[in-house]
Amino acid sequence: MERIASARDHSRDRRRRRERLRRAGAVARASTRRRRRSAAAARVDLPGCQRCRLGSGRAWRLGAAELLRSWAPTAVALHERYVAHPDFEEELGLGGPVPSFWTGESGILLVAHRLAPEAWQEERLLACIQANVANPSWELMWGSPGTMLAAQVMHERTGAERWVEAWRESADRLWQEWRGELWLQDLYGRTAHILGPAHGFVGNVHALARGRLLDKGRRNELERRAVAAAARHAQRANGLVQWPPSLEPGKSTEIRTQWCHGAPGIVASLAPVAPRDQQLTELLVGGGELTWRAGPLAKGPGLCHGTAGNGYAFLKLFERSGDELWLDRARGFAMHAAAQVERMRSTYGRGRYTLWTGDLGTALYLQCCISAEAAVPTLDSC
Repeated sequence: MERIASARDHSRDRRRRRERLRRAGAVARASTRRRRRSAAAARVDLPGCQRCRLGSGRAWRLGAAELLRSWAPTAVALHERYVAHPDFEEELGLGGPVPSFWTGESGILLVAHRLAPEAWQEERLLACIQANVANPSWELMWGSPGTMLAAQVMHERTGAERWVEAWRESADRLWQEWRGELWLQDLYGRTAHILGPAHGFVGNVHALARGRLLDKGRRNELERRAVAAAARHAQRANGLVQWPPSLEPGKSTEIRTQWCHGAPGIVASLAPVAPRDQQLTELLVGGGELTWRAGPLAKGPGLCHGTAGNGYAFLKLFERSGDELWLDRARGFAMHAAAQVERMRSTYGRGRYTLWTGDLGTALYLQCCISAEAAVPTLDSC
């Protein structure tokens, strides 16, 4: 972790935040053009990454960047490139393209449809969602919770009932698999009960709770079971709250305080759930306080395991409570994350182009801090 200085002063400096947002976006654009330079020094895995450019569509969608060129042809062509050369095919032995949201066809098609919509994209995306219903991972990155988000976004865009039907098919199967407190994830050759948003419990809760597609009876049960699980597995001490990455022993015994694993991601994912439940509010405030006291992450500025991702816990708490203390803290983290982007660019001579671990995610977080909104990229808005 790193120390944060003068967070309250920084939080009121709107002009500086906007300037750093502009620079972070410029760094991301430059990094995309020079993405193969200094890769080893910056510890970036580059081979064949078809999704790396899609963050530009995200930044434009949120109004956080002024595009200097049309990305529509690139976004449309990426699907063909991905099908021909799928990401992670050799590393994970996938045996071809996968339908997943973050790591497969669905995410690519969703962005292509946003920038240059065509009927064939809808047909292919619907097929991907249907093909992913029984994915045994039962989490956002690979499994049906991710493609459920794609179905919901397409329903919001088009109003077509077939997207609701596809969402409910996946939701019904996901609900059937919720046999105990948590889902059992089957990932990379091992099984585990994971709590965090990227691969586990709260990510699934988010996919079910987002929007209004879940019927009232199930929504009430979802909130009750989510609060009970969060309370049961919370680790409390002196007003602070943390959650383990999983119920099973992991490769590392380190306590993680990140969006992907630990309090920040739990808080950011559960804050919209059961808004009047005082027990959950106390747990989330304890997790937010832990995130603040831990300070910005030394790992870097990004979303998945960086300062910006942790800052979304504060934005979500501000959204839930209306207490501007959390907005001040979010803005303090934003200024620190922007400084980390600039420091890394100075050190390595380049930025990082990816959404979840790079400068684009940080830029979108800065935009949320400027507008006092709490939309986590790809999860709350697309």
